[in-house]
Order: sequence, then C-alpha cells, then structure tokens
Amino acid sequence: MDHAAQERPGSAGEHALQEVSGSRERADRFYREQVGDHLNSHMREFVGRMEMMFVGSADGGGECDVTFRAGPPGFVRILDPRTLAWPEYRGNGVIASAGNIVENGHVGLLFMDFVRDLVGLHVNGGAALLSPSEFAERHPEEPVDADVPGRRPERWVTVHVEEAYIHCSKHVPRLMPVPRNRQWGTDDRKAKGGDAFGVAASRGLGTHAKRTLQQGS
Repeated sequence: MDHAAQERPGSAGEHALQEVSGSRERADRFYREQVGDHLNSHMREFVGRMEMMFVGSADGGGECDVTFRAGPPGFVRILDPRTLAWPEYRGNGVIASAGNIVENGHVGLLFMDFVRDLVGLHVNGGAALLSPSEFAERHPEEPVDADVPGRRPERWVTVHVEEAYIHCSKHVPRLMPVPRNRQWGTDDRKAKGGDAFGVAASRGLGTHAKRTLQQGS
C-alpha cells in the first residue's frame, strides 16, 4: 500500500486529535510502516493458529457491541489475502453481532496472542452473512463441518479486509494455557457461567424461572 499516493488511513476524528496532540508525524509513520490493506503471509500464519478473537460491531444507529469468538486453531479461515471467514453456531438466540452486521457491515476484529508472541492483530473491513449452503457454493474447497465435533454452523461471516495492522505488545500480559474440557454447544446454565453477575437474582427470578432458562425454554 502506497500511503503517499492516497488519502491518509483512519478517521477524521483521529486525524483532528493527532493535530491537537502533535502526534501526526508518529501517526503517519505508523500508517506508512504498519497499516496494510490485506493479510500478508505473516498475518495469515498468525490468524491460522489463533484460538480466539474479539469482534466489534455496531448497529445502524452506531450503538456498539463487542463479542468473543473461540474455536480450534484455524476456526477463522483465510480464504485469500483480502478475505477471511468464520462459522457462527447456535448460541443464546440473541444473535447480536450478526444482527448488527445486517444493519451495518463494518466490523473490527482483534486477534491477541497472550502465549507466544505477545502481540495482536487488528483487522477492519466489510462483513457479510452467508448461509451454510451459500458458503459451500462459493467456497467448495473449504470444509464446513470439521471445526467443532457434532456442531454445524447456522451461518458464516465473511470479511473483506480493508485494514490490517499490529497491536503493540508493550502491555500484553503473558498467559499460560492449561488443559480444559470445552463443552461446545452446551445449554447447561452452570457450564455457561450461570448468573455470574447476579442479574437474574437482582430481578427476583426464582428457582422455576432459573430452571426454565437452564432448559433453554
């Protein structure tokens, strides 16, 4: 990407604050050295071994939400240097992120390596939803049922990459992975965290209501 030959990356708001803060020169150096419009080979290798990512989205009115996605390494598929995709499985039924994408196709993804490299990767772009049959038709070379045993995607999210850039490693904590038996797709309320923040209790939901929620009614 030749930034000198085109408009500066980023928003008008960040550009205005750079001027006020006197950081335009540092920002331009970052844009020039670190911001790309595709996933290079190092980025593709990085994404290919990630087991989690954070997804930022907003609805048509700009109300924002951030969610967490996880899966076996490679659950986020690199379809080509400008396109990635991941499967969406049955969840709590709210479908907030996909709903936002229906209204507003802009998403921001953040991949973090807390174990080996202590660095992150931002990927921003335009998202779209595909049914499993649409995804299989457009990408017949991609296996669609191999990620999580016994589970099939309800939909796929594809993202056309517009920006990809590093997240500084300076303050990234080092974490130690430990074995864990993940109950993919479970409806067991306790396994999903229960009422960890006391919302149901504060609203007076009794045993019957909690049992109903646990049974997925």
